[in-house]
Amino acid sequence: MSLKHSFELLAAYTRWMNVKVYDASASLGEAMLHADQGAFFGSIFRTLDHLITADTIWLKRFAEHPSNYRSLDPVRLMAHPYSLTESPRATFGDLCETRQRMDEVIIEFVGEIAEKDLDQTLTYTNRSNKSFAYPFDSLLLHFFNHQTHHRGQVTTLLSQNGIDVGITDLAGLLAEYSRPA
Repeated sequence: MSLKHSFELLAAYTRWMNVKVYDASASLGEAMLHADQGAFFGSIFRTLDHLITADTIWLKRFAEHPSNYRSLDPVRLMAHPYSLTESPRATFGDLCETRQRMDEVIIEFVGEIAEKDLDQTLTYTNRSNKSFAYPFDSLLLHFFNHQTHHRGQVTTLLSQNGIDVGITDLAGLLAEYSRPA
């Protein structure tokens, strides 16, 4: 399997898991989603919102790749988050709508990446004005790993509230996609 194909699988996994997590979260209602449950970001809502904010920051960095991915044009137009804790989305409906659009951008973006792009170094400057230069493929791995980490926190919070998200393993997606039509 090529590295590009692996990233396409991770993008599909991200969308698959986000649908499961958001569907499970919807049953809680706004008050419970915003309730502080002692998690790193406090609530389910704030954790999910953090993921969108972090994804926006990373996708804006990826938009600076020399390949100038057209699929990231919608991200280029988005306001740049000033902090990982800022929350411009007020309701779960806003969060869902933004997540769905973001996941579609991620799918299109990863589909647009050429294998040769993955070997390049991406240089970016963070909000503290510190510059970094890392292999693009390593940054993409971080991007997907970060999402998985925080979705794991959300599934724990959901479980503590009596909600079972179901299978969360990548193998669950593989089984779903390998079923005969």
